[in-house]
Amino acid sequence: MVRCRCRSDETPVSPVLALGLAAMTLLSLPAPAQEVAGGALRGTTQPALGVGPSALGFDALEPSPGGAGEGAAPSAAATSAPVRQPVRPPLADGVRGSVRSPVYGLAMAAPETPVRRRRRVEDDAFAPLGWRFGGLTLLPAIESGVGYDTNPNRSSGRHKGSTLLRTEGELRLKSDWSRHELVGLLRGAYLDYPDMRRASRPTGEGRLDLRLDARRDTEIDLGARFTLDTQRPGSPDLPGSVIDRPIVATGGVSAGVVERFNRLSLGLKGSIDRSYYEDAELAGGGTLDQGDRNYTQYGLALRGGYEVHPGLKPFVEGTIDTRRYDRRIDSSGFERDSTGYSLRAGASFELTRLVTGEVAVGYQHRTYEDERLEALRGPLVDAAIVWTPTPLTTVRLRGATSLDETTVVGASGLLARRATLEVEHALRRYLTLTGLLSLQQNDYDGVPVKEDTFTGGLRLEWKLTRSLAVRASFTHERLKSTTPGSDYTANVFLLGLRLQR
Repeated sequence: MVRCRCRSDETPVSPVLALGLAAMTLLSLPAPAQEVAGGALRGTTQPALGVGPSALGFDALEPSPGGAGEGAAPSAAATSAPVRQPVRPPLADGVRGSVRSPVYGLAMAAPETPVRRRRRVEDDAFAPLGWRFGGLTLLPAIESGVGYDTNPNRSSGRHKGSTLLRTEGELRLKSDWSRHELVGLLRGAYLDYPDMRRASRPTGEGRLDLRLDARRDTEIDLGARFTLDTQRPGSPDLPGSVIDRPIVATGGVSAGVVERFNRLSLGLKGSIDRSYYEDAELAGGGTLDQGDRNYTQYGLALRGGYEVHPGLKPFVEGTIDTRRYDRRIDSSGFERDSTGYSLRAGASFELTRLVTGEVAVGYQHRTYEDERLEALRGPLVDAAIVWTPTPLTTVRLRGATSLDETTVVGASGLLARRATLEVEHALRRYLTLTGLLSLQQNDYDGVPVKEDTFTGGLRLEWKLTRSLAVRASFTHERLKSTTPGSDYTANVFLLGLRLQR
């Protein structure tokens, strides 16, 4: 029993109340610094209430700032077992978290950290968005223009100009798959000449390429393609009495496989191509049968490349093909079935991401079934280069060499060389100027016929929105031929509106 002596002028205090006051005094004092061997607790001051988890949201023995210094004697409870502090992951930026009260460890709301979102910069603010269907994106477009053509039929001598109404439709396709790839293009246009109906003509092209990643080092390539064009009156392959523009259509499919062995890659591809010529209308009222010009070509190509480093891959390629006509003998009495081969060596490259492309040189040879037709041979030069000197300027250079067919009497075929230079510069984000220069040379083997075609042009595109653009263009075309009466000059002016998605 606890006895308390009280003076007569003081209020008596009961023993129970005295014990309660003593306990509250002890609990209000801070605990001494605890030091545990091994560094579990060192130099920390804990509130007396922190003796385990509580409903207030704080844990036992959690460190609190403003504690006593090191060197205090450890208590029996501290030395009996190591005490582990809870580990909490850091809070992400912009997420509201909590901090502990320095007095009682109460959970308090932390101030919200402002998040500064960086505005995403697009490569082309006026690029079309397209329509998405799963992992495929369709990019449709339609363009309509009006202008003037000084020589619609590309005729020599005196000729008549005409108003030009041009309508073009386009559809691009690309995939966004984690594996495999599918890309495609379909484009068609119709040129209408109200003042010269017989000069009206269609043009078109299309391709579809599918890459299947069969295994890590094996891919399968499938492709389909077509082109649509017309022949001009006055061409060496057409008599002078032809008054319309007969259609020339080509189409084909291909399939190949590429296998990679570390840096070495080997590819094998087979192809089938078909060429069709429409009958021509003659001035006298008859038609010119061109069925003897239709043929099918079967080809096989083998290519091997070695990646010297990621930006340079030299290669060698060999191709063999055979051409078989629907009619064994043409209208001139020649058997034009033939077999050809070509060898070329080159490299595909990517130099500092400013210059990319592929260049190859080689030799090609073609032998005909008819002994009266000499073998057609010549050098081969192919190039496709894209140079981006600045983010606003793009330069494209393309070149190709091919051995093409002809029906000119006495000529085995023609050696065609083509080169195109295109420079595109963005004057503003919405204003683009494009310049074009093109040269083509057709050399007919066995006859003294040679044609040189020069084409130059300018195009200005003003993008009003992502979906609407205005285009204005000027094109100059000139042909010079060794055949008398075949030269011509043409100028085309066009102003149009393009709608795309």
